[in-house]
Amino acid sequence: MTDAQETAAASSLRTTGGAPPEDDGPTAAGAPTPLLEPREGIPPVIADDAALAEMIAAFAAGSGPVAVDAERASGYRYGQRAYLVQLRREGAGTALIDPVACPDLSALGEALSSVEWVLHAATQDLPCLREIGMVPTRLFDTELAGRLAGFPRVGLGAMVEGVLGFVLEKGHSAVDWSTRPLPEPWLRYAALDVELLVDLRDALEKELDRQGKLEWARQEFDAIASAPPPEPRKDPWRRTSGMHKVRRRRQLGVVRELWQTRDRIAQRRDVSPGKVLSDAAIVEAALALPANAHALAALNGFGNRMSRRQLEQWQAAVDRARAMSESQLPQPGQSVVGPPPPRAWADKDPEAAARLSAARSAVSAVAEELNMPQENLIAPDSVRRVCWEPPKPVDTESITSALTALGARPWQVEQVTPVLVAALSAKATNPPGMEGTHGTQGTSTPQGTGSNGAPETNGARENGSKATGAADTGVQQSGARQADA
Repeated sequence: MTDAQETAAASSLRTTGGAPPEDDGPTAAGAPTPLLEPREGIPPVIADDAALAEMIAAFAAGSGPVAVDAERASGYRYGQRAYLVQLRREGAGTALIDPVACPDLSALGEALSSVEWVLHAATQDLPCLREIGMVPTRLFDTELAGRLAGFPRVGLGAMVEGVLGFVLEKGHSAVDWSTRPLPEPWLRYAALDVELLVDLRDALEKELDRQGKLEWARQEFDAIASAPPPEPRKDPWRRTSGMHKVRRRRQLGVVRELWQTRDRIAQRRDVSPGKVLSDAAIVEAALALPANAHALAALNGFGNRMSRRQLEQWQAAVDRARAMSESQLPQPGQSVVGPPPPRAWADKDPEAAARLSAARSAVSAVAEELNMPQENLIAPDSVRRVCWEPPKPVDTESITSALTALGARPWQVEQVTPVLVAALSAKATNPPGMEGTHGTQGTSTPQGTGSNGAPETNGARENGSKATGAADTGVQQSGARQADA
């Protein structure tokens, strides 16, 4: 899109609070920032096959990329299914689809299979879109593009305001999208999520090209689009918030039994597990090991309005754990494939700890020079694995091979390999002392929710934006901020 086209597109938007900006940058200092409104108003929600077929035909006949978004009911319903799907394409306008009334959108996915999809934080929405038959073959992730381009804030609201000069409506990111009928203010908010995605995509593409990073971004987008669905998480009960307090195996057994009981109830009732029983209550019961329902009722999270039947249900789970043999109880920690937590390296292998310290410093310097988050330059886990067991010999070919096997994209390998070779070679020939290696990094912190269907973490939406953290899709550091541990 040319500068003139961008200006014309911005000028066509309906706004309140001020005139549209004259370019794709922020509004002038002191000028009121325009509040974005849908260009064609709020479209009716598509909830039947006839309307869906008409909409599919219109979007198939449209031109250019298609903006795609989905709304879930995190914190209200079990799982992460989509409760509203929003699309916008040139020549077709904006469409809002109710995937409860129209649960199979595979025909729409097929009609748009050859079109580039524009999403913000794509890994957040791809799992729920896949469930209803919508799988892109090409995509552009505006959040990831912002990270690679060095934007300090990459929430959709912040980027639309900073890049295009418009303010997205706030306030409805954490509502219960399973509500029917959906209120008009919520639908306006949903429509605005795709209103400027293609405009934002075009501006970011231009900026990435200016910085020489456009090919890097394309490799990242291709990796997200081609990634298989993630494997089911092993022992998801271990992600219960507050688990660090639980030490004994019998207590771990209580957590497991309570978590699994809660999960079955939540799935049957289609509600968020946290609405059935809180993580804090599960941990409280595990630590106390109550002998009966009366003792359980005295614990935080179990008293108040909980019925006798409910108390007996939870106590039965506790009793099952109390009755287990030692061989039936869970082990204190999960089996870990790969290197141990970095905090243990100094004791287990001081030379490996020194290699990791040198490699992190080198990678950090490259990331700073490229003006992007370190975790987007290379997955921290890949650095750890290479440092724990370096290939022999340490040279460009061996490090390239190791990083590629770990899922690094060609641009990442090209940028990181030289500094890793230098750092690992130096440490291999003259391992230094351990100064600076203690306490500088913690263990990696799992991302996502504490249980299936639990609320999204604080800050998941910024100014009406999609979450800046990404769901587990099997793509290494595909745009999510990971703890550099």
